[in-house]
Amino acid sequence: MSDSLPLRLVLASASPARRKSLQAAGIEPDVLVSGVDESLVVTDRAEDLCLELARLKAEAVLARLSPAATAAEPARTNAGTSTDAGTSTAGTSQRTLIIGCDSVLEFDSEILGKPADPADATRRWLRMRGRSGVLHSGHCLIDGVSGRRAEAVASTTVHFADISDDEIAAYVATGEPLAVAGAFTIDGLGGPFVERIEGDPGTVVGLSMPLLRRLLAELGLQITDLWTTVAPGGQSVEPIGNVRS
Repeated sequence: MSDSLPLRLVLASASPARRKSLQAAGIEPDVLVSGVDESLVVTDRAEDLCLELARLKAEAVLARLSPAATAAEPARTNAGTSTDAGTSTAGTSQRTLIIGCDSVLEFDSEILGKPADPADATRRWLRMRGRSGVLHSGHCLIDGVSGRRAEAVASTTVHFADISDDEIAAYVATGEPLAVAGAFTIDGLGGPFVERIEGDPGTVVGLSMPLLRRLLAELGLQITDLWTTVAPGGQSVEPIGNVRS
């Protein structure tokens, strides 16, 4: 029966960039922050670290959702707010999927997450400018009804521009580098400081849409099943993808 339910995607991340990536691809996710302590995972392999953190985030959110919540969508009001997660009424039942993601930069065989402070971000950019690193993003997709999961890591090589000391100081002063893995973004103020990438740009933003499509396929789903349309003014979200039995 669960296979015939409309789909709901829960993003286990507070990242605005990941949410925007989904929205740009026609998917309107619910957001539930995992609260996972990332310092608890220690490993020498960047791919293992980001995948384990993605897994922990998805599992933490799954644990916070009651069985009723994973099988039923909260009733939405016209303002886009929700009632309690356990509420279920006719026509609102949904099959919930949880996607957890985590990103790290591998540079000079070192794993770099978010900088500790502005001084740390500055030191990193002084090392990275004019050179390249590999951005790894782990993805873990869990079906909240069946418990089945699909997971993988996407990796993209990033070539940094040879920027000046003044540009580094100005960029760090914005605060943006402190909030992102590797101390840079390509979809914000840091975009001009990246000369080129080799791979999927979504990996660098933190969520690879081609990889998400493949993970959905492993669970017997299509990414078009998650497409939604938002009414003018954002009053409501209605599924427009195929719902297959």
